[in-house]
Amino acid sequence: MKLFGGASNQRLVKKMWELGIDVGEVKISKFANDEKRVSVGRGSGGAAILQSFSKPVDEQIIEFCLLADALSRAGYSELVAVVPWLGYSKQDKVFLPGEALSAKVIAQIIQTTKVKKLITFDLHNRAITGFFDIPVIELSAKPLFKDYFEKKIGDNKADYVVVAPDEGAVKASSYFARELGLAIAYMDKRRDLKTGEVRVVGMSGEVAGKHVVIVDDMIVTGSTMMESAEYLKKMGAKKVSVAATHHLYLQGVQEKLEMSEIDEVVVTDTVAQSATSHKYLVESKKLRVLSVAGLIVDELS
Repeated sequence: MKLFGGASNQRLVKKMWELGIDVGEVKISKFANDEKRVSVGRGSGGAAILQSFSKPVDEQIIEFCLLADALSRAGYSELVAVVPWLGYSKQDKVFLPGEALSAKVIAQIIQTTKVKKLITFDLHNRAITGFFDIPVIELSAKPLFKDYFEKKIGDNKADYVVVAPDEGAVKASSYFARELGLAIAYMDKRRDLKTGEVRVVGMSGEVAGKHVVIVDDMIVTGSTMMESAEYLKKMGAKKVSVAATHHLYLQGVQEKLEMSEIDEVVVTDTVAQSATSHKYLVESKKLRVLSVAGLIVDELS
């Protein structure tokens, strides 16, 4: 199967090429009115389209649709969508009357492109796969995190503990702790119904003198993680490592993470690093980026 990458994550496309996957040329240009023009060469058989729906989200989605149409018209009959970060996936519920069910709308848009299958990573809520009429393969970066922390921890398992930062993370955190053979602790959080503010009201488990590992699906503003790290340090935690599949690199977030009580941020390359935080990413002593390229190549093989 041949891989065609949109503009959203060319570094990931290059890493997949280095692993041996055949990469096709995509020509993308803009007209004076800012509309995009996408073209590919003639071909046949299967083609995979790699495009993360990251910032600028709507532009990346339109580009994905144009690329899928170009491939179909060029002769490729079996199209697979590889969307490492599925933008709009957090908007999987309607909270107010008259509000769009955005995740379902995006699912419908993807399916209009005639792709036969979607490959993505660590969805915020797996229930959104029900919005699709095509197969959805949800890969996970957890094996990458497991390998990373196994090497880091070595024989010092007694010095580490996995912490579930909220009730929603208990299942995934417990599984990760079992995989690594580590103890687990739980943070208890409550939301103020008037202000919407979430605060830590207690925890179960021992973190004093330990290196804490928190695993989550994404970093958006990072505020919840930073508040959790601050609380854990007050409870005596020696260090705090945070692992998240998706880092959206919103402006100012990495800068705040650098100044926070978090000692290490381990993420993957499902989203390309943003130029808005480039200085902080290059100079970061906290950021570790693992690649999902091998996982995607294995799935496509």
